[in-house]
Amino acid sequence: MKRVLIITYYWPPSGGSGVQRWVKFAKYLPKEGWQPVIYTPENPELTTVDKTLAAEIPPEAEIVKRRILEPYGIYRKLMGKGSSTDLKTLTSAGSDGGEVNPLNGGGKSWKQRLSLFIRGNFFIPDPRILWVKPSVKFLKEYLKAHPVDAIVTTGPPQSMHLIGLELSRETGLPWLADFRDPWTKMFYYKHLGLSQKADKKHRELEKKVLDGATRVIAVSPMVRKDFEAMTSTPVELITNGFDETDFNRHFDLDENFNITHTGLFASDGNPETLWKILSDKCQADKEFQRSLRIRLVGKTDKEIIASIEAAGLGPNLMDFGYRSHEVAVAEQKNASVLILPLRKEPEYEAVLPGKLFEYLASRRPILGIGQTEGAMARIVRDTGSGMVYDWDDEKKLRTCVDFWWDEFKNDELKDNSSDISMYSRRKLTKRLAALLNDITEKPN
Repeated sequence: MKRVLIITYYWPPSGGSGVQRWVKFAKYLPKEGWQPVIYTPENPELTTVDKTLAAEIPPEAEIVKRRILEPYGIYRKLMGKGSSTDLKTLTSAGSDGGEVNPLNGGGKSWKQRLSLFIRGNFFIPDPRILWVKPSVKFLKEYLKAHPVDAIVTTGPPQSMHLIGLELSRETGLPWLADFRDPWTKMFYYKHLGLSQKADKKHRELEKKVLDGATRVIAVSPMVRKDFEAMTSTPVELITNGFDETDFNRHFDLDENFNITHTGLFASDGNPETLWKILSDKCQADKEFQRSLRIRLVGKTDKEIIASIEAAGLGPNLMDFGYRSHEVAVAEQKNASVLILPLRKEPEYEAVLPGKLFEYLASRRPILGIGQTEGAMARIVRDTGSGMVYDWDDEKKLRTCVDFWWDEFKNDELKDNSSDISMYSRRKLTKRLAALLNDITEKPN
C-alpha cells in the first residue's frame, strides 16, 4: 500500500462540511490502495470539535501530532482574557460567544479593526505561519524513517501549503495543494485591512504555492478557472460531497412544515426578505402559523436570531446551536425545505458550500438564496433539487414558499430523485486516488 502524508490543521475535525473533506478522504483512501498519514497540530485553537467523526478515521491511518505555537495567548493578554474580539474569532469560522465569521464588511469596533490589521499584516498568510519552519524540519527527519510516496496539503489555513512547498522542495516528493477555499480571491480577503506590502506578500506566496505544487485541487469550477489563469500547474476539480453511509438510515418526517438550516449561518447572508414572507404568511394563514418551524442547527449569528424575532417569528424558531454531524444529518432529512443563503459578497458567486452536497443527499427541496448564476445555483438547477433566487426577489420567493406549502399540505412534497452519485465521497476519493497514482507514477 502506498503512503500519502496529509498536512492539515483541522484534526480532530470540526463539524464543518468542508473540514470533513479530509476525514472522508482518509476513510476511503485505504480501499483505493493508499494509507493516510495525518500530520496535524497537537494543540490547535479549534472552536468546535465533533467527536462523532473520530469513528470515521480508519484503523490504517497513522496520526502524527506536533505542538503548534499560535499568537492567541499573547493577544488575549493584550486585549483581555475571554474577549469576544479574540484573534481566533478573526481567523476561524464559528466561536462560542463570537460571530460566525467577523471577517466581513460589517461595522467593527476599534479592537476588531486592530485585530484584523494584526492578523492581515503581521501573520502572513495566517497566524499558523509560526508552525511552518518547525514542521518542515521535523517532517524531513520523520520521513527518513517513515517514507511516503506523496504529500497533500489542505487549506485554509494557507500556511499548510507553505509546509508542503518547502517539504516538496527538500524531498523531491510530488505534492497536491488542495484549496478548500481560495486565497486572495476569498470573500474576506478585502476586509483584512492589508497594507500594499502585505497584499504583495500574500500574492507572492499564493503564486509560489500554485507554481510549486505538482497539481492544484479546487473545489469549485469557478475557483478552478481562477487558479488556471494564475499558474501553468494543472488544476484539478474535486468538489466536496456526501457520504452515503451518513444518509442510508431511515428518518420519519414529523408533522410540521420545517424550514431548516444546518451549519454556520452568518449575518452577511441574512435572508431578511424570506423572514418577511414567512411572517406575512403566518398572519394570513393560521394553519401555516401553527405548522411552521424554523429550525437552525449550528452556529448562528445573533443578528439572524434578532431578525427572525423582529419579524414576529420567535414562536416558530427552534435554535439548536451547534450539534454533531449525525444530528445535523437527521435534521436535514426531517426538513420540509432546506434553506441555503449565501453571503452577500461578490466573491461568493464562485463558492460551493460544503453543506450543499449533504442537502442534495437529504433529497429534500433546497431553497438557495444568493447569486442566481453562481456555482451553487448551477448545481441546484442541474440536479433539479430546488430553486435559487436573489436575496431580495420577494415575488419569486413568495411564490416558491406558497408552492411548497401547498404541496406539503397535500402530502405531495416530493424527494429529489435525480442522479447525484458524482458527488459521493467514495467516487470523489477514487478520483483523488487516481490523481495520486498519476503524480507518483509519472516523472514530475
